[in-house]
Amino acid sequence: MPKKLAFLAVGLLAFTAACSGAGSTGGSSGSDDQTITALMVGNPQMEDIQKLTADNFTKQTGIKVKFTILPENELRDKVTQDVANQGGQYDVATVGAYEVPIWAKNGWLQQLSDKANADPSYDTGDLLKPMVAALTGADGKMYGAPFYGESSFLMYNKDLFAAKGLTMPEHPTWDQVAGFAAKLNDKNKGVAGICLRGLPGWGELFAPLTTIVNTYGGTWFDKDWTPKVNAPEFKQATQFYVDLIKKYGESGAPQSGFTECLNTFGQGKAAMWYDATSAAGTLEDPKASKVSGHVGYVYAPVNKTDYSGWLWTWSWVMPKTTKKAEAAWKFVSWATSKDYENLVGTKLGWSRVPSGKRTSTYSIPQYKESAKAFADVTLGSIEHADPQNPGLQPRPALGVQYVGIPEFADLGTKVSQEVSASIAGSTTVDKALNDGQQQAEAVAKIHRK
Repeated sequence: MPKKLAFLAVGLLAFTAACSGAGSTGGSSGSDDQTITALMVGNPQMEDIQKLTADNFTKQTGIKVKFTILPENELRDKVTQDVANQGGQYDVATVGAYEVPIWAKNGWLQQLSDKANADPSYDTGDLLKPMVAALTGADGKMYGAPFYGESSFLMYNKDLFAAKGLTMPEHPTWDQVAGFAAKLNDKNKGVAGICLRGLPGWGELFAPLTTIVNTYGGTWFDKDWTPKVNAPEFKQATQFYVDLIKKYGESGAPQSGFTECLNTFGQGKAAMWYDATSAAGTLEDPKASKVSGHVGYVYAPVNKTDYSGWLWTWSWVMPKTTKKAEAAWKFVSWATSKDYENLVGTKLGWSRVPSGKRTSTYSIPQYKESAKAFADVTLGSIEHADPQNPGLQPRPALGVQYVGIPEFADLGTKVSQEVSASIAGSTTVDKALNDGQQQAEAVAKIHRK
């Protein structure tokens, strides 16, 4: 992660006063009132909307959308720089549940509740409550519109399991997963026992790993802001994760994030994959996946907790700096509407609907049929994710797979770089977490005041 992002993350709150009058240049200040600029993370759902916008949204409204798509880490760097500095380059952007409450508090985003509630056809009551809560500021207003929502679950190749006579339980333990990985790992055939993220980034490697820390009884901080990064539970979970990847994981694991694991598992090159529930839509699309129709989906593996899936939503936000708020909201409301979900279903296939955000989605007959392998587990995982109590002890801030404070982006990324290095064999888990403990101490001092 570039150093500039680290500086932004640590100094997030301080930027508010310093940058309040900053520039008005960039995409939003152009003279073309019928063109808006959009910055998106490079996930399949975003690639789909890029394909559909011109022939549908632009034809209906006359508003053109200029898209920029970036990998997750690069997206976070660029959007944070622009929004925190009040650069005004983008009219809309995709950001996550971690950023929205913090940025809303800083006054960097336009609130969307008034616009959404003024349009009965938008039907805010249909939005899943966990997603709305994740995108709500301290004033009770919604500052992001969920594009899709997700938890995490375990995906497995049913053909590979059947060939070995193995049966996956609906609620597996991590010990069971490790046992399956050992039996299914086949380097001669180029098939990994499991695919797990090893790419550095608080939202890459540490998204799955923090859920494992939670279920092993660990936490980043206790309720009094005492850091626990090198505590036994955190170390045990991290060592388990690193060992599992090194023994039975995909090749090139230190460079593998969500996209790389999606491709690996979708090509039949891994027996299992623990990651976002939103991946299922692509895996069940025969045009994009070689394992379509041959994947099983079960709840996130556990150790000491009953559930351990994360809670996340990629959402559309409108920076305060946009000079095209009306056109931007038209796009956001279209992109997060029931009509858009139906458009994706009819044009691209029902498994590819950006789900996990609206109750009505799970009543659409075509979607229920195409998503029958994963819809129930997805919804159950979302409903059981608890950002207030994701582990075995009280937490000082909200978040399942992250800590809802501005400094966590920098902290999580720095520690992830060392854990990724331990996967690569250039350092040890003990050293990575001992260094992480020192970094967490500096963060804790800020919040103990």
